[in-house]
Amino acid sequence: MTKPSIPVGILTSKSGPYQAMGREILKCALMAIDDVNDCPDFGFRFTPHVRDPGGVISAYHTACDDLIRNVRVEHIIGCYTSASRKQVLPIVERTERLLWYPARYEGFECSDNVIYVGASPNHNVVPLIRYVLDNLSRDFFCVGSNYVWTWETNRVTRELVTAAEGHIVAERLLELGESRVDHIVEEIVRRQPPIVFNTLVGSSSYDFIRAFQSATAAAGLNIPMLSCSLCEPELRIVGPAAAGCITSSAYFESIRLPENRAFVARWKARYGKDSSPSVDGQSAYVATFLLARAMQRAGTSNVNEVRRAAAGYRYDSPQGPVWIDGDNNHCVLTPRLAVSNARGQFDIFWEAEAPVKPDPYLSQLDVAVRPSRDIRLPNASPHLRIVK
Repeated sequence: MTKPSIPVGILTSKSGPYQAMGREILKCALMAIDDVNDCPDFGFRFTPHVRDPGGVISAYHTACDDLIRNVRVEHIIGCYTSASRKQVLPIVERTERLLWYPARYEGFECSDNVIYVGASPNHNVVPLIRYVLDNLSRDFFCVGSNYVWTWETNRVTRELVTAAEGHIVAERLLELGESRVDHIVEEIVRRQPPIVFNTLVGSSSYDFIRAFQSATAAAGLNIPMLSCSLCEPELRIVGPAAAGCITSSAYFESIRLPENRAFVARWKARYGKDSSPSVDGQSAYVATFLLARAMQRAGTSNVNEVRRAAAGYRYDSPQGPVWIDGDNNHCVLTPRLAVSNARGQFDIFWEAEAPVKPDPYLSQLDVAVRPSRDIRLPNASPHLRIVK
């Protein structure tokens, strides 16, 4: 018996300033669709319809409109930046579609027509900043892309740092895709801040990391860099300069769970043994399976029914247990901290004891709370226990 085909939109840029991450999302979404289609548990097949906005923000609305109007999709997986998501948001709300958004984001948004599969700020920004405040420094130099991800991330950082009687010594912004970073790097070398927090996106971030590491090494400086977005494919793009970055994420390839080992093995068999999945790509994989399982439970692709069926249903994903909080359409995830190494991987040195409920508006955040002092970077303490 032939399974019915369900059209699914995939909206991600294969070109433009953040094409590398767009392609990773596409690769994982297509891999997940193939896995769903090969699985006998599902009584349907997904048919992917890919649209490439080319990194042009306004083109996301056009591509989304095409998927809804001409292909009649009810569910769309994709968007990497918050700027692109906000282009899509009005049309999915107006037409009662569902966007399955895989990327980490800045929070302070909640829509009935978006399932936020990536990390909320309490999953990535808060653990990172509190670790740094307790172990490294209370003074931060912030550099990022001039859009909502950086604006909101810097705002949360400022609140936490100020509550700890620290200081934001500078905030420097570049337009998306901007490659002229020398003036910021020169300022960093001159001022020698104890910490640099990098929220740049795509090629801007890669150019900055290379220039930063070259200039600080030449000056004999050792300034740690922080990130909530750096991932394994980007480590390979940047090269050796990316080693040593302290990164907060719900997913790393080095997670030692059987579900992740199986996922990585399938990924490498499909895309090459020297390749690695990204955190946002892995989230696109998770989003596809959350959608498939919700659709199977609902017995329909109808958005309202799928949304109800998806809420609270646990999926043992590559990153660990994941489920959607029906109160806000964000996912329950496990925060982790890691440091990048010279092999193009991350050494995880801390993870939460259990999955953490999403708090997209940080309504439960007490900025005065100080973290415990039992988190240490690899090689920083003889008592370190790397998470297995």
